[in-house]
Amino acid sequence: MAPAATFPDIVDVVQPKKDKLGLPTPARVRLEKAKIDLSEGYPYRPARPLYLQDVYAIRDYDREYNDAGSRADPAKTALFSAATDVVDLTTHIGTEVVGLQLKDLTDQQRDELALLIAERSVVFFRDQDISPQQQLELGRHYGEIEVHPQVPYVPGLPGTTVIWPALVASERPTSFRNPVGTQKWHTDLVHERQPAGITHLHNDTVPTVGGDTLWASGYSAYEKLSPAFRSIIDGKIAVYRSAHAYLDRDAPEAGPKYVERQHPLVRTHPATGWKALYVNRAMTDRIVGLDKAESDVILGYLFKVYEENVDIQCRFKWTPGTSALWDNRITMHNASYDYEGLQPRHGTRVTSLAEKPFFDPNSPTRREALGIAGSDG
Repeated sequence: MAPAATFPDIVDVVQPKKDKLGLPTPARVRLEKAKIDLSEGYPYRPARPLYLQDVYAIRDYDREYNDAGSRADPAKTALFSAATDVVDLTTHIGTEVVGLQLKDLTDQQRDELALLIAERSVVFFRDQDISPQQQLELGRHYGEIEVHPQVPYVPGLPGTTVIWPALVASERPTSFRNPVGTQKWHTDLVHERQPAGITHLHNDTVPTVGGDTLWASGYSAYEKLSPAFRSIIDGKIAVYRSAHAYLDRDAPEAGPKYVERQHPLVRTHPATGWKALYVNRAMTDRIVGLDKAESDVILGYLFKVYEENVDIQCRFKWTPGTSALWDNRITMHNASYDYEGLQPRHGTRVTSLAEKPFFDPNSPTRREALGIAGSDG
């Protein structure tokens, strides 16, 4: 059970249960090497809160946040000089760093990595020997660790979420026509008062074919819009909802409801100062102040621009022992279930929470800041 201090107001819960799926061998080897106690089952499943009010109370306060990328050397000399290669995977998004172990980075290199992630949106490291504990420690450098009230995690390590599609499939049927829920464009934890910043997913086990993950750039999605259209959405506020629904304690007969927060449709990244589109089809519900029909038209177009422009996306093929670190403030992602559960996939994820989203009307686009042609639409 997560410490009481983490979830002080959760009282009404569903009893936790043990999962008895067989761990993939690479995952078991990694966890046993890290001395994770597997004797009580894996993963640990926290009790699920029933009521909306209890979930709203989690982290419902303003927290000071200092972006690690804002402290970094813009040239990233310490990080790049230690790597054997740094390869951009596409023009606008995605970079692979070769020859470094994440667990060995100095604080200066961690800050420079945060800036690289802020600029390139997602950064990859293959052949990583990193334990869940080391993954959690790196995450703390980037902000408060998100501990979800109901998502399974590594025993003894709240905040190290277990990403195991076979576990999902054991709870609800999955198929080619009905894949796991992560096969949708989404951004993590948009319902938080201070939503997700950097997420670090380490996959110790991957299928030999398939299981790729896709990312799309919020910087570039915003730049795809005409300057006139940008002026329509700049400064607008939208309602973002949680992935899970809960009962209202005061009106349980009304049925499940979602946690909702209000954030700007366009946000400014604190380290780069660049504007990014901050929407996703799965969890952006409506624009404040507009009729539903008006909101649906605008959001539908924004979703389409973000999802359908392949030149602002990257698709990454995993290999065992690979880490991906991405910035949820400026990206969406989508995990392909094309392997259909025929081979195992397992990883651990740590998400660091960032600032309360803000919009600075004077901030530039990425193309404007870098002097790339076509920045004016």
